[in-house]
Amino acid sequence: MRIGISACLLGERVRFNGGHKASRLCLETLARHFELVPLCPEMAIGLGTPREAIRLVGDPAAPRAVASRDASRDFSEPLRAYGEKVADELHDLCGFVLMQKSPSCGLQRVKLYRDDGRPVDGGSTGIFAAALQARRPELPLEEEGRLHDPVLRENFLNRVFVYARWQRLLADGLSRRALLDFHARHKYLLMATSPQQQHALGRLLADAGRQDPAELGPRYFRQLMAALGLRASRGTHSNVLQHLSGYLKRALSREEKHELQRLIDQYRGGVVPLVAPLTLLRHHFRRHPDQYVARQDYLQPYPDELSLRNQL
Repeated sequence: MRIGISACLLGERVRFNGGHKASRLCLETLARHFELVPLCPEMAIGLGTPREAIRLVGDPAAPRAVASRDASRDFSEPLRAYGEKVADELHDLCGFVLMQKSPSCGLQRVKLYRDDGRPVDGGSTGIFAAALQARRPELPLEEEGRLHDPVLRENFLNRVFVYARWQRLLADGLSRRALLDFHARHKYLLMATSPQQQHALGRLLADAGRQDPAELGPRYFRQLMAALGLRASRGTHSNVLQHLSGYLKRALSREEKHELQRLIDQYRGGVVPLVAPLTLLRHHFRRHPDQYVARQDYLQPYPDELSLRNQL
């Protein structure tokens, strides 16, 4: 799978001061599992290195990127156009890791200044990042700094894998049956982030037989990715674990049920990580297979080697 990334995070010396922001997380972890596609918007629009820094000014909803010492040098439109170009041409990207605080790449709380030079509370979004997000709203985007939070890292990479599965579905051909099957596979992933949206998306697909998949599919996927962007909690994960354990109630002994419930309760209370009850559940389902549960991506939504659930 291919993930776009701000080039400075891979150690490329493309920053305004001729430096880089090499990320061990990206270079040592993500690079083992993904093809990282480096891009630098500022270099791409013809700005060399070293160069005068740029900053955001004006309206938080529509900021401009200008030279820090000469506000008449406005780079907003080239950066916006490049974001749209990347969105349109690199259609095989399944996600994008962006450099935080950057006036071109930052996703949130990028420093923004009024015309009189005073900072604006809350900041704004970098011009390139905003254009990419507007053009590809379903594409998982995250700042490198936030990926050091285990919950946010798991959330982002979970969405990357869901996005990749959707792209494979589209390549195979979107049908009503395929759409319903895709939703069924992701039922418990959705339940962990937003039980309300899980039910809402189920209602959306309730009359799929009377709707054109070409129209329904994109609408469904937009709502799905927005729901998966919400943070799962120990409470919602515990709810999913309880639902899944229900499929084993006739297969397990009293002692096995007690052990599983104890682990779920310990997870809910913060004593053990999510991987502990999940590992036991997967063990029981290998011994007592269930056709419906076997189709659920929740039990293994991505390679175990990523260790994403070891710290949740």
